[in-house]
Amino acid sequence: MVFQMIEDSPPAPDALFSLADKTAVITGAGRGLGLEMARAMAAAGAHAVITGRTKVTVEQAVSLLRDEGLSVSGAVFAIEDEAAMIAAFERIARQRGGIDILVNNVGNRLRAPIEEITPAAFRHMLEVDLVSAYAASREVVRHMPDGGRILMISSIQGSRGRRGDAAYITAKGGMIALTRSLACEFAPRKITCNALAPGGFTTEANKDHLAQPEVMERVKQRSPLGRYGHPWEIRGPAVFLASPAASFITGAVLVVDGGWSAAI
Repeated sequence: MVFQMIEDSPPAPDALFSLADKTAVITGAGRGLGLEMARAMAAAGAHAVITGRTKVTVEQAVSLLRDEGLSVSGAVFAIEDEAAMIAAFERIARQRGGIDILVNNVGNRLRAPIEEITPAAFRHMLEVDLVSAYAASREVVRHMPDGGRILMISSIQGSRGRRGDAAYITAKGGMIALTRSLACEFAPRKITCNALAPGGFTTEANKDHLAQPEVMERVKQRSPLGRYGHPWEIRGPAVFLASPAASFITGAVLVVDGGWSAAI
């Protein structure tokens, strides 16, 4: 018996990184890396739906990107409110004819010694950072065509340990495990699920942390590139994993950290 390769037709070279005619929902996209990923996906041809819990923040982000000539809209809801999330996804899918890409970007952080993190606070972190990503992924596939994309925003902290960050590390480590599990669950429909693991970026959420001279000195000494990432530097990795170029990648974790986790 002669083994015969059966191949899908590859996309045209100019369509390899295109998101034309796709609808991308990016949670927690009112600012920071979420806003940058929404901007990048819209620039690649998608209609980007910016979600967030604060109406003013979402409206400002939508207005900003529309002023740049991009196709965007907004949806206001708290991601841990399952009923509100389901209603929002149903509304988006009805208006757009489906949802092609989901970026699970929402994440809180609680830097504190473990004895200061109550079980209630720990559970809340898991609800917002991890359970909400599970619930959103479970719901979105009802509206997602075969070949859709789910992208988890984890962290390099998800595969490390350190003092004073137990809740965040647990949640982000859980997102990596969830990524691999969902990749297997959704593979029969050619829906891929991958994770980005950013290192330090100069976002608004990190401004107080970065204001400490010892933090920046440690970054210069430890990171091979000697700096934190610029927010725009998340755009390429996000579009890549959502694009036809990544059609044979699922269950993977793409580290975007300037070499921090590679250095000893």
